[in-house]
Amino acid sequence: MTFAGEVKNAVTVRAALLVIGVLALQLLFIASYVGALHRPDPTDVPFGVVAPQQVSRQLVTRLDGLPGGPLDAREVSDAAEAHRKVVDRELDGALVVDPEGTTDTLLVASGGGTVLANSLGTIVKKAEASQHRTVRTVDVAPASKDDFDGLSSFYLVVGWCVGGYLCASILAISAGSKPANRQRALIRTLVMALYSIGGGIGGAIVVGPVLGALPGSVWGMAGLGALVVFAVGMTTLALEALTGIVGIGLAVLIVVIAGNPSAGGAFPLPMLPDFWRAIGPALPPGAGTWSARSIAYFRGNALTGPLLVLSAWAVGGTVLTLLLSMRRKPEPDRRTTMGSSL
Repeated sequence: MTFAGEVKNAVTVRAALLVIGVLALQLLFIASYVGALHRPDPTDVPFGVVAPQQVSRQLVTRLDGLPGGPLDAREVSDAAEAHRKVVDRELDGALVVDPEGTTDTLLVASGGGTVLANSLGTIVKKAEASQHRTVRTVDVAPASKDDFDGLSSFYLVVGWCVGGYLCASILAISAGSKPANRQRALIRTLVMALYSIGGGIGGAIVVGPVLGALPGSVWGMAGLGALVVFAVGMTTLALEALTGIVGIGLAVLIVVIAGNPSAGGAFPLPMLPDFWRAIGPALPPGAGTWSARSIAYFRGNALTGPLLVLSAWAVGGTVLTLLLSMRRKPEPDRRTTMGSSL
């Protein structure tokens, strides 16, 4: 047999297409991570301004017009309201002007991302120095000293996501990427649900009581973890039921390549380019990271939207998996067939 013939036998058309697909995923991985994270510049950061009425509008306009547009400044009625909005995650920071002195107060929340909080301090101090004023910084939702740069929430969610699609992938590889019938699809769904509960509880215990990396409710974090794992796992099962083994690659594309760099983990959303900032909240890693930080540092505020996103992925994946399994004809039991032939 010729060398060309050996190559043809060794590498089938299907294998060649899968290799090309893997190469495409590799290049997309590089483009997505480098594109999202290579230049983290704050842009249009929601920012409040509390100042006397006669200077408030002028100050908002000046901060809103800083070079590069780092702040999306808006007037806030008083210091208490500014504090509430930062804790409720409506604002990422706020400047409270002292009408009787030259030292103003900057409210930040490092629990939402230490890098962003530090960037706001640099931006505002520079802007205030040009007006011969100084700034003192007050962290109203500080990150734990054991949570370096506020990354623990992100890594926790990444771990949950990895567990979700790996469990679904194992189910596909071990027993066929497409469930043979509705009963098997239901069994896979049940296995995924049990795995999700175990993964959620385990992750919450590790980052909470064991490592002390994140404060907040352990059971609240465990419930979030179960939802994240189930959402990613059922999405992967649905993609596998729809496209076969290719579904694993599609899950990697959604969760790892698109989801992780846009999650606001390494750099919070206001520091990401527009494309990643837009897609991040709609994908499981982004919704999970936001929710984990809310539970840990913001008294559970601003959870409704992200939890609805995760629920939509979970429900959509489950419904699609079950519907696709109903379209497949039941396969005969191999043991029964073998027994009747003996």
